[in-house]
Amino acid sequence: MQHITKYFPTLTPEQLSHFEALDALYHDWNSKINVISRKDIDNLYKHHVLHSLAIARVVTFRAGTRIMDLGTGGGFPGIPLAIMYPEAQFHLVDSIGKKIRVCNEVIASLGLKNVTTQHARAEEVKALRFDFVVSRAVMPLADLVKISQRHVARGGCNALPNGLIALKGGELERERQAVRRETIITPISTMFAEDYFAEKQVVYVPL
Repeated sequence: MQHITKYFPTLTPEQLSHFEALDALYHDWNSKINVISRKDIDNLYKHHVLHSLAIARVVTFRAGTRIMDLGTGGGFPGIPLAIMYPEAQFHLVDSIGKKIRVCNEVIASLGLKNVTTQHARAEEVKALRFDFVVSRAVMPLADLVKISQRHVARGGCNALPNGLIALKGGELERERQAVRRETIITPISTMFAEDYFAEKQVVYVPL
């Protein structure tokens, strides 16, 4: 939890309570349904929660912003971002039912009112438009862009134009070239000092 308060010292008591509750919730549910590597669950705050919140260093979601978390897995980055931005609306999508079940249980336990979920492939999310698609999915950036552009609405109310914001790792130059769109890559090491983030980036593609 100290990883969160170190970089976000102005959290409200409710936000602190929600972030603190994640540890017990994910340890409990991960023992039943493995959504985080068992070797990694003790690094929940640094490797999953703080990593998710790197997006909050790139954009501050204004009230009413609509965000889809594509391939949310156990709820990352969607649930930490929903705690950070209670006035924005989040829709978490994953094709694996047991992962959505964990998301639903965590959301219900925290009492989050700004999060919905859907057990579906991205292609099955019909007639919904969002300001941003966020993702920590491992698919190539070009594929993420192709899927996301179907779901991103025109316009927007934030400092960044609507688009895709993805958490990616490793060398991204080939992926950037394959996208053939403006692509802004921000190293997470410029935000957080931990060695874990040395080769991780936030990638923003306006759509």
